Amino acid sequence: MSETTTTTPTEGIPAQPGPRDEMLSDQTPGPSDVIPGAGPAARAGERATVRLREDAAEEPPRYAPEWLQLRESADADARALDLLDPLRIRLADMPGRASGGLVVHDLGCGTGSMGRWLAPRLDGPQHWVLHDRDPYLLHFAAVASPRAAADGSRVTVETRRGDVARLTPDALLGASLVTASALLDVLTREEVETLAEACAGAGCPALLTLSVAGRVELTPAHPLDAEIAEAFNAHQRRGGLLGPDAITVACEAFSERGATVKVNPSAWRLGPAESALTAQWLRGWVGAAVEQRPELRERADRYLQERLAACEAGELGVVVHHSDLLALARPKGGES
Repeated sequence: MSETTTTTPTEGIPAQPGPRDEMLSDQTPGPSDVIPGAGPAARAGERATVRLREDAAEEPPRYAPEWLQLRESADADARALDLLDPLRIRLADMPGRASGGLVVHDLGCGTGSMGRWLAPRLDGPQHWVLHDRDPYLLHFAAVASPRAAADGSRVTVETRRGDVARLTPDALLGASLVTASALLDVLTREEVETLAEACAGAGCPALLTLSVAGRVELTPAHPLDAEIAEAFNAHQRRGGLLGPDAITVACEAFSERGATVKVNPSAWRLGPAESALTAQWLRGWVGAAVEQRPELRERADRYLQERLAACEAGELGVVVHHSDLLALARPKGGES
């Protein structure tokens, strides 16, 4: 796995985002804007944030920090807490845990929201290895990373730019845990199998959260809901990506390699308090559907305006279904 590694000491780094990050809250999108990441890729061939860009000067980032910040609270509320107890038990029993603490690899870390959610929920010293293709997102994640575990133990970080498609057991040597958030559905079957193989080879568990399930509920209902959802799901599968099939494929891939797999629901439940996120999600959801089926445009435009008006009035409820997966690989030299 070809990577550039930057070790990032936590001492001396402010716990909150700096001035550049604070500016993000002032960049409110206009009525027709879609924040990158909320909608379809701006260019054909763009892929997940974990993948290296061959020409960073020309290809814009796939995910804007504004979008990742906007969804962070909903992500945190949605993640399946019930998966943490079996994960804690496995981590407590891992060889070498008492002396060295945890080493956690966060794939496609974005702005680091997974670390901010999970590190304070685990005991003991932790060293997080943050993987992403975008150097600014890596910087943001390192600067805004948590400093302490649940029991007050130290948390440190380092950053790496790497490609999940070339992930190997050697790249995870010494890993206690692999995590990712909203990543599986933007991978191919081959890439998910590569990830499962790497985790199995390293003998480390994986907590992979917030994979789209292909189901959306809007209240009140609208006759076009199902057609938009169907077109969006087809868009998610373009180019061989798994989209809503990701959890099924990942369960198979990890199980075939001897892991014990648990899956729990992790839905976004969006109401009036989440109107800014709902509006951006709507623009992206409908935009992807129209990109997949251009003949929907006229009806979809009217639909979007109606939905945005209801959102602004506090009259729209949205449930976006996701799934969280915990794969407990057999520890190296032991049984699961």
